[in-house]
Amino acid sequence: MSRFLYENSVSYKGYLIIPFVFGKADNYEIYSYKLLSEIGHKSQFHKAENPAAIYGSGVSNIVDIAKEHIEQNSEFVAQSDNFKSRYIYKNNLIIIFQEGNKCFYDHYPPELLNNIAAPKLFKSEYECLSWIKQGFDGRHVQQRAI
Repeated sequence: MSRFLYENSVSYKGYLIIPFVFGKADNYEIYSYKLLSEIGHKSQFHKAENPAAIYGSGVSNIVDIAKEHIEQNSEFVAQSDNFKSRYIYKNNLIIIFQEGNKCFYDHYPPELLNNIAAPKLFKSEYECLSWIKQGFDGRHVQQRAI
């Protein structure tokens, strides 16, 4: 499997469709996808790989396949788009969430759909993104006991 194509991810009815190149046949790429669910582990499709069991010939094709599967099998109706504030930095997916006056984030690396975010709260989306970028760029200041 290649890295997840987070830059081509699509938020749809409470799910984030994340395409990736599953393999190649006769020099043609075969696409698949994984899903994240806004209700997390309460959904049978959270982190599911290609629950439709149909592969595609391109990114838009596999996204359409995923959307059709969601239409036919969705177990909830999303009230809002929890995936609207998502960013890609160095091929990593960052999803920012806001609850009241606090922000937090999920962080997914390029080849693994496991959240590796630090359990930290922020006052703003900007503060959160700045902290994440500093971490990626190796600029967090280490505090040492004296």
